[in-house]
Amino acid sequence: MPNSTAGFYALLLSAALFAPIAPAIAGCEAKSGDSTVALLELYTSEGCSSCPPADKFVSELPRSGFQSDRVVPLAFHVDYWNYLGWTDPFSQSDFTRRQRDFARLTNAATVYTPELVLGGSEYRRWWGGSFERAVRQVNRTAPRADIALKLDRDKTTLRVDGRASVRDKSSDRRSAHLYVALFQNNLSNKIDAGENSGHTLNHSFVVRRLYGPFAFDAAGTARFNRALTLDAQWKPADLGIAAFVQESRGTKILQALALDVCS
Repeated sequence: MPNSTAGFYALLLSAALFAPIAPAIAGCEAKSGDSTVALLELYTSEGCSSCPPADKFVSELPRSGFQSDRVVPLAFHVDYWNYLGWTDPFSQSDFTRRQRDFARLTNAATVYTPELVLGGSEYRRWWGGSFERAVRQVNRTAPRADIALKLDRDKTTLRVDGRASVRDKSSDRRSAHLYVALFQNNLSNKIDAGENSGHTLNHSFVVRRLYGPFAFDAAGTARFNRALTLDAQWKPADLGIAAFVQESRGTKILQALALDVCS
């Protein structure tokens, strides 16, 4: 039946022509695109009375229209407020060191919380209406690096295959580093001591582990391939992986990418 056969192939052709284009994120793989995603770093602490509003601001970014194709938020809990009577269970000395490195590289007089860093520059006006403009400005810049992530998970292990490349092949390969962060959402703590005593604090994008810096090779490529053992108390649905490329001698972010862990 030639007419039926011709109609069948015409239907297939029509479906192919009008099929929706697959998004950049499909399943457990993601690739960065041709705009720069803004990395937003929050330096915070459960022992800091002025930090909860900043924590809330960062947690609500996805509901405010700032998805991971525009902004990758990461909350680094520092440990220098722990002496006030409440030890922040999410705090790490490595995060304090990262914040102090940022202060040194930018000639800042001190470190403080809450501090936000957008695209590698201090961002103080997060409580106003300028955040949209600031993010748009970052998104409009051409990325200086490309990132790809692939995740595979079983009950206790998360295999992360990450790769980054610099776009300017003529630049010094040592001028950039790759970082990979494992973060967790939907965290909550009732605070029993310190400046926030009696309050229940909620957090998202809390960095649990930060890996790096990883150097780029002579071809301008950096890789991260590792099996991460997950804490038994962590819910996979609350976990995500973020990767970002940063200047090795400065603070500017060349590109960022985030991907939720497979359910």
